Formats: sequence, C-alpha cells, structure tokens
Amino acid sequence: MWEKELKSAIEAAQLVIPKILEIYHTDFGVEIKGDNSPVTIADKTADKMIREYLHNLYPTHAFLTEESEDDLSRLENDYVWIVDPIDGTKDFIARDNEFSTIIALSYKHEIVVGVISAPALGEIFYASKGNGAYKLVDGKVEKIHVSDKTEDLTYLASVFHEKEKEIAAVARHPRIARKLKVGSAIKGCRIAEGKAELFYRLENGSKEWDVAGMQIIVEEAGGIFVEPDLSRIVYNRKDVYQRKGYIAANKKENIII
Repeated sequence: MWEKELKSAIEAAQLVIPKILEIYHTDFGVEIKGDNSPVTIADKTADKMIREYLHNLYPTHAFLTEESEDDLSRLENDYVWIVDPIDGTKDFIARDNEFSTIIALSYKHEIVVGVISAPALGEIFYASKGNGAYKLVDGKVEKIHVSDKTEDLTYLASVFHEKEKEIAAVARHPRIARKLKVGSAIKGCRIAEGKAELFYRLENGSKEWDVAGMQIIVEEAGGIFVEPDLSRIVYNRKDVYQRKGYIAANKKENIII
C-alpha cells in the first residue's frame, strides 16, 4: 500500500531541490506575511512546483499547503496532500543549511506517506504506513530506526522557536544529558535515525504542514509522535493550527513534562 504515492512524493521533493538551492545561493528578498512569519521566492516557487507535479498525477486529490490559499474544499476529500515547501524559512534566510521540504499525504485524517528533504544537507527521509522509515543519501537507501536509549538522552531544541515552557520541561527531565539546536523538521528525522531521543513543542504555533511528515517518519522508525497529553494528531482539520503543540520521542517512557 501507498508505494505509488510515496514514489510520487519523493519525486516531487527531488524535483524542487535544484531550484531551492539555486535561490538559496542568491541575494533573495524576504517578505513578511500577515501572521508575521517570513516568506521567500523559494517558498512560493517550490510550493507551485510541488502542487503542479502532484496534481498532474492525482487530479482528484486535495491540497493543504503553507503558501497557497485554503478554501476548505479539502475537508470533503479523503486524500489531502499536506505540503510545507520550505520548513524553517528562518533557517533558509540565515543560511544555516537546516531548512527542509515536507510533503505528506493524509488519508481519512491520518498521514500515510511522508517525505522530508533537507536540500542543503543532501538528505531525504521518507516513510509510508506499515512499511518502515528510510534515509536516502547519494543514491543509497538505509532503513532507519529510533534509538533504544532510556538514559543519557539527547534533546533537540528549536533554533528559532524555543519557548520558556520547553526550556523548563527540559530542565526538569532527570535523564537528558545534552541539548542540541537543530532546525526545522530535521529534528524529527534525527530522532527517527537514532541520533537523538526527544523534542518538545509545548505551545501553539505549529500547523499541520509542520508536523505531518515528521509524524509518520518517527512512528515508522519505531518512535512516538503525539500531542503533549499523549493523544494522536488528526489531520485535514478546519483549524490547521497544532494548538497544543507536539512531542517526538524514541520511547514513551522518555516523555516527562
């Protein structure tokens, strides 16, 4: 199941990499959107390219993307592509290489396909429901899995969005040994491949397109991806904000807030 859709999502992610990197290495401008978040021509161009590519393959599927208008018609569709063309636009602007592209497919409110590309790092992570999680680098595919650690844990902090609530939760955790700053959805990928164990987002701010790809990649790698009350995230909602936040972890027992 989902082999065709996963292949298409990977192809769409690969399609936009050259254009994203071309813009990345130019003196691009920055606009500020109505919600006070930044946007660049890379966000807009990649969004258009991904939507057009997937629409040609799946003309009956709906879309929810960060840079296109949401007319809510998607709510009547079982199949919705959820896209963040540049996750971590602030990372992109800062040129720290830790931005990503997220492409996910929701079927009946559950993510069944997820792809996260890190164009500047040359990495692509992907997963589909029931088929495991994988990392693609230089044409080589590696199956990935979360670590089994319950001690000496590595916590990943957001580069630009860490809040006091999260800082306090980390300070209370008795088994976090180190804290590293990592950008965008790459945090979820590092947990999925066993290089870290925890990430907390405990306040409002994220939206469906920020978390959709991470959820399935972390879960298919054997990890946990939930709201702070440990409930499961539902997708293709009218309100796209992930208002409670979310937690990614290698094991449930490592979640202490």
